[in-house]
Amino acid sequence: MIDLQIADKVHDEARQGEAVLLELPKKPDARKLYIESYGCAMNFADSEIVASILSDTGFDTTDDYHQADVIFINTCSIRENAETRVRNRLSQFSAVKRKNPKLIVGVLGCMAERLKSKFLEEERLVDVVVGPDAYRDLPNLIEQVETGQKAVNVLLSRDETYADISPVRLNSNGITAFISITRGCNNMCSFCVVPFTRGRERSRSAHSIVAEAAQLFNEGYREVTLLGQNVDSYLWKSEDESEQVNFARLLEQTAQINPLLRVRFSTSHPKDITDEVLHTIAKYNNICNYIHLPVQSGNSRILELMNRTYTREWYINRIEAIRKIIPGCAISTDIIAGFCTETEEDHQDTLSIMDYVEYDFAYNFTYSERPGTLAARKLTDDIPEEVKKRRLAEILAKQQAHSLTKLQTWVGKTINVLIEGTSKKSDKDLRGRGDSGAMVVFPANGNIKPGDYVNVLIEKCTSATLLGKLVL
Repeated sequence: MIDLQIADKVHDEARQGEAVLLELPKKPDARKLYIESYGCAMNFADSEIVASILSDTGFDTTDDYHQADVIFINTCSIRENAETRVRNRLSQFSAVKRKNPKLIVGVLGCMAERLKSKFLEEERLVDVVVGPDAYRDLPNLIEQVETGQKAVNVLLSRDETYADISPVRLNSNGITAFISITRGCNNMCSFCVVPFTRGRERSRSAHSIVAEAAQLFNEGYREVTLLGQNVDSYLWKSEDESEQVNFARLLEQTAQINPLLRVRFSTSHPKDITDEVLHTIAKYNNICNYIHLPVQSGNSRILELMNRTYTREWYINRIEAIRKIIPGCAISTDIIAGFCTETEEDHQDTLSIMDYVEYDFAYNFTYSERPGTLAARKLTDDIPEEVKKRRLAEILAKQQAHSLTKLQTWVGKTINVLIEGTSKKSDKDLRGRGDSGAMVVFPANGNIKPGDYVNVLIEKCTSATLLGKLVL
């Protein structure tokens, strides 16, 4: 099996951290592949595409990189600490390579596109560098390395979606799966490298997405998460433009596969999430009442500097629409502390919008300047590190209080839970998620198993988990 190390936060960190790695069929005398993924859920989904492509060319997989013929790291460039961790890991692999000169070490993904020459020429840590749109070329690139050359393909594409490739489900528990619906991003947020590392936005065929979701359901999966940098801007047109599917319609088509297939999605952009999408969520019980809506800052001036193309007032309007159309909908967010020129008053605006929304949970970070971005070129990273850390600590403390309050509202209520597996702490307990995405742990019953839906009466909660008992 392929080992996916969780080296950074992903949009569903709890699920990733508890995933069961699936064993792939073994091929006699096959070469061995080891791959690690860092960063967002899109990277984990891409690793599944890479595994599928190389499996078709004769590669088997291993969870021990000492036994591998090829090692790949699928990388992230969103924050500096992710790049630091990747470099440290590459140094470890270099030590293995010194003992096994035939070992091929490669970097995939966003760092590969951004730092191609640095990896190949300056640091000499890798043999092959492959960008997110060039994974089909991996077999050829590996052959090139085997002739003694370095290999690189980081060309970005305007049409590559990998729609025809059936991913190998690597970091899955057999119940939940990711489906990529778009690649790239057209939003030019000043702090973000994604448009430069993943290229322009393009949407997969709606037919291929629905077919993949239906296949997963037939294989026993009971939840899919539709992935994109900005899912709300999904728009697919047939070649003759006789058929057009937007995100609301795609959600509906996926939900109509079967009422027992739960549908989630990530990530939404505040400027694009429409009432049509919200009404579609409200219409179908199997579309989860949960929306990840990054705010980044609660101050309109900072949002303008970030080039987020919405104001504080616009964001609040979208929150009010969610509450009106989908009462009780869980909402999570991303927040950046200490962006360029952020004052104490700006920071207080972020804290106040947190109080207004009361997010169920949030992914919070200090600002990390990324080379090549608009912010790096035009703005000065002028907030002292100790101020960033103090502001982040205040954000984290407030979010921890809000998360606990949100979980406490479930105590005494019965939740319909999709069982994902056994608890990490005890095999006598099962775990799963309700509609809101909160983790639920409850005593096991011999008659139920992962993939089943059960009703659980919530009796108490910790700061991150709901605890209850089965309602038979």
